[in-house]
Amino acid sequence: MAKSQNIDEVLSSEIQQDIAERYFGFRRLIEEDKLNLEEKIRQHSFILEKRISFDLIRIYVLLREEPLIKAFLELIGLRERMFYDPYLAESENIARRVLSCQEFHGWTRAGRFRNFILDSYAKLIFHSELYRSNVEKLQREHGLIVEEIEQFYRKNDISAILHFVQSLGDPGLTGDMQGGMETGLAEGLAGKLRIKPPLPIEQVLVLLPPLKPLEEISGQLKKLIGQAYKIQPSWILDLFSRGSSPCERREAGEEEKAEFKMQNAEGKT
Repeated sequence: MAKSQNIDEVLSSEIQQDIAERYFGFRRLIEEDKLNLEEKIRQHSFILEKRISFDLIRIYVLLREEPLIKAFLELIGLRERMFYDPYLAESENIARRVLSCQEFHGWTRAGRFRNFILDSYAKLIFHSELYRSNVEKLQREHGLIVEEIEQFYRKNDISAILHFVQSLGDPGLTGDMQGGMETGLAEGLAGKLRIKPPLPIEQVLVLLPPLKPLEEISGQLKKLIGQAYKIQPSWILDLFSRGSSPCERREAGEEEKAEFKMQNAEGKT
């Protein structure tokens, strides 16, 4: 009898070990996939937070007035006022920062001003399309992780497995009297052990619409630029009197303030 019990205990132990290795091995792989996805999200968000924000803010500070900025966003097909804050038009510090170390081309000051905004929009399209492409890849990767988790649970009922493992240790648990209680405990534990899928990409990254091609809106955009040129302060016009803008060094306090304003502009709209 003792020998039979020892064999049962060995078999029970081996079954439990096999189940644990299968479950926790899969869980470890999924957690690694989730961490890799999170890292890619952080890397790709750099395009939005740095490149796209600077492309937009350069255009904002040169259009200056809110009606012109609103008309620009409607023209390009961007409904949200991303990274916009009225402070941008008021702050010479931010304007000098985003216009620092820039190259201008054109025969006249007005031409250089117009070409710079057109070039900035061309960069905005390039960076936004790169960003959109990356987001689509992340969405596909997210979908694969979710599908792997769902497929695992279709093949493995964790509540049933836990109840089965408990019954191996105590055959009496298979009886009607204690079955309901143990099933409830197993389901509660299964809920705690359940692998949560990563958050949908649209909850952690902004989804950008496709922007209008420059050749499609060039005429209307040039009209807005012409209106904006007439309202520029003298110091900005002076920048476009040359083929490039100076590279200015900022004081630490001003740099941090400018960075804070730009990073939080989107949340204030």
